[in-house]
Amino acid sequence: MMFSLFFRLKLKYLIIIASLLFSSHYANAMRATHAWKVYDHAQLQNYVEFDIFLNAYREHLRVANKPIMSIIDYSQPSDSKRFLIIDIEKRALLHRTFVTHGINSGKLYATQFSNTVNSRQTSLGTYRVGEVYYGKYGISLRLDGMSPSNSNARKRAIVLHGASYAEPNVIHAIGMLGRSWGCPAISREITPEIVDLLKEGGSIYAHAQNNRHNK
Repeated sequence: MMFSLFFRLKLKYLIIIASLLFSSHYANAMRATHAWKVYDHAQLQNYVEFDIFLNAYREHLRVANKPIMSIIDYSQPSDSKRFLIIDIEKRALLHRTFVTHGINSGKLYATQFSNTVNSRQTSLGTYRVGEVYYGKYGISLRLDGMSPSNSNARKRAIVLHGASYAEPNVIHAIGMLGRSWGCPAISREITPEIVDLLKEGGSIYAHAQNNRHNK
């Protein structure tokens, strides 16, 4: 079973590389090759598809100024550990944890996304992680939206923070995480460590398949 999964992923990788090489996109092919090495060495096969990882990796290279990238796969339900923190230099998965979505994006699954102020929905796209600050939820991170679908992140006060409704015991109680007003909220216990990893130049790639967004 694991061999079959690895073979399918390797085949997908080879197809991507071949298509880039034959279309004369040599630099893109080299980036994809390095992305595969990170993906494979960090053993991400069971957590995120390679094509999603590759997009996140490309976006990280575009916006970040440190080697810590992260992916939130909002295709997964909130009772899944859908937030991945990766060191691309060490080729290591540093954290895999739960993360909330906006209260108007859905219940167990996030199905609707928005960049609109006061929508209380999650925004998809690439974020560059900014400065640390201390607010209502304690230590937190400002986020800059680097995509058309999340360009209002600062205006909407979309930040990374810890919250009581993002604790794993909430899942045990109600079958899903609590929901935010659009912020990616995580367990308070791990917030200081995640903040330290991502602050001032890391990236967050928020992804979902078959979504409705940019309302």
